[in-house]
Amino acid sequence: MDTPAAQERTHERFRARLAAAVGTEAADLERVAGEVALQLHESGQEPDFEVRTADFATDPFFVCADRYWRRRFADGPSTDTASACARWIALHTTPGCRSAVREQWTLGNGFINRSHVETREQLDEAARGLVGTPGAADTALTLLLYHAGKLRANFAFDDLNAVLTTSALATVAGRHGDEPVILALRAFAAFGSRALTTEHARDLLERAWEAAHRSRHVMDVCLNGLAFSVPFDGQGELLRRLAQEAVDAHPDNHMFRFRLATAHHLCADHDEALSHVDAALALLAHHGTFSRELLMEQYLVKRDAIQEARLRAAREVEHEARWRRQEAANADLERALHSSSIRAVELVAVFTSAIAFAVGSLQVTLSGTLKLRERLWLLTALGAVLAVFALIIVGGTWLITRRRSRGGNQGDSR
Repeated sequence: MDTPAAQERTHERFRARLAAAVGTEAADLERVAGEVALQLHESGQEPDFEVRTADFATDPFFVCADRYWRRRFADGPSTDTASACARWIALHTTPGCRSAVREQWTLGNGFINRSHVETREQLDEAARGLVGTPGAADTALTLLLYHAGKLRANFAFDDLNAVLTTSALATVAGRHGDEPVILALRAFAAFGSRALTTEHARDLLERAWEAAHRSRHVMDVCLNGLAFSVPFDGQGELLRRLAQEAVDAHPDNHMFRFRLATAHHLCADHDEALSHVDAALALLAHHGTFSRELLMEQYLVKRDAIQEARLRAAREVEHEARWRRQEAANADLERALHSSSIRAVELVAVFTSAIAFAVGSLQVTLSGTLKLRERLWLLTALGAVLAVFALIIVGGTWLITRRRSRGGNQGDSR
């Protein structure tokens, strides 16, 4: 085992390597931080430097600590590791970044180790062990968030709500119960639960979203809850509005772009959804996240769903246009048949009158003893009567069909 002086020299060498990585390309920064983290882990030593930011892009010290604790959680995904991590955070992070670091490591490692979920009894035992110790509330918050990260990743909505509201860890965390991240996780649980109302979920969401010191992780959990919510009226519009706010505040965040794509997909705005999911994929390609492959698969699945919905909508528009054209053609045919029937009735009436006039005039002409003048008057009277008869038939037919036509049009307007 190295002496304290030797360990200090080793840590000094590590700090010098990390300091030299400041300002380098992202790939070089990631490589140096990962190598130092691996050496620390293999030697059984915790990082001995201060973390001042939670910036993956420019801070090699934070990246190194992140990679170190990721290995620690992978080796022992339990509350014991979370307790050790909480103590390290308290000693080696500045107050300005402490909450962001805690949220990143607890929720992130909870997602990675979601298959290892401890029982309620194990959590209660860990909570009892914290009572009366220094910093018990902060440590309990770390353990609570770590376990919540696992339940969130497993979509165990009711279990998540119970842990956050009634567990012994929540009791020990005490004053942290109104932290924006806790409110956001409760909103996530409420949106997905069938036992809690949408109104309750939206109230928690509003409190978390409007908090003065909300973090990027708070925004992400809120949007995640809305995206996986039990469907409700206005879900897509609310998600679209909040996701747009998140994108405006963090334009380079691939997850927020993905949430915005999901919102447009819910609103059936497929072109916008496709544009934003493509932007999320492009941003993800330049992001050194541990779960890049998993996220890329998730984004590509969403892209396929958007494309399928877009094609389905186009087919529905085409089918509707075809149906309308067919309906118009049927209406034209119906009007043509109706008009033909009317003309046929009118023609029959006129033809019948003409035949009757011809037969009657022939009888008047060939028989009887009437004088020519009388026969002419009789023929004139017969023709007039038959003409009036034909006009009555034609006029009555026109009047009846006109009223029916008006009644049909009024029915269509209603």
